[in-house]
Amino acid sequence: MRAAIGRSGVVAAEMKREGDGATPAGAWTVRRALWRADRLERPDTALVLDPIGPDDGWCDDPADPAYNRPVRLPWPGRHEVMTREDGLYDIVVVLGHNDDPPVPGLGSAIFLHCASPDYRPTEGCIAIARDDLAALLKVLKAGDVIEVG
Repeated sequence: MRAAIGRSGVVAAEMKREGDGATPAGAWTVRRALWRADRLERPDTALVLDPIGPDDGWCDDPADPAYNRPVRLPWPGRHEVMTREDGLYDIVVVLGHNDDPPVPGLGSAIFLHCASPDYRPTEGCIAIARDDLAALLKVLKAGDVIEVG
């Protein structure tokens, strides 16, 4: 499948830093998936699948105790809003990068999500076409691994 990666390319996982725009190399465990129930029918998947609501965010503030964790908006620290208007988060697969436990500053929210129509680079995530992502969800199960090399 055609994919977009971070604007800074792929870096060794130990070199990944918050905000660097790089996609970390490695084998990242599939944790769960999220989807915009207000835009799409529920995707077919064996993964734990949660709807994204208007109060869903993801903390990307290394100084916040909720770093690299989902948060409820409004949130006082720096965060991403999961209800993006551009459709990139219509389907999101949460990958197990820097999450067990999160180490502040080593990168947050490395997702597999929908690509823009022109496959422009991401902020560090992996992005594929929405239809490809929906098809991939049908075969993914918790514990599967997405490898970035």
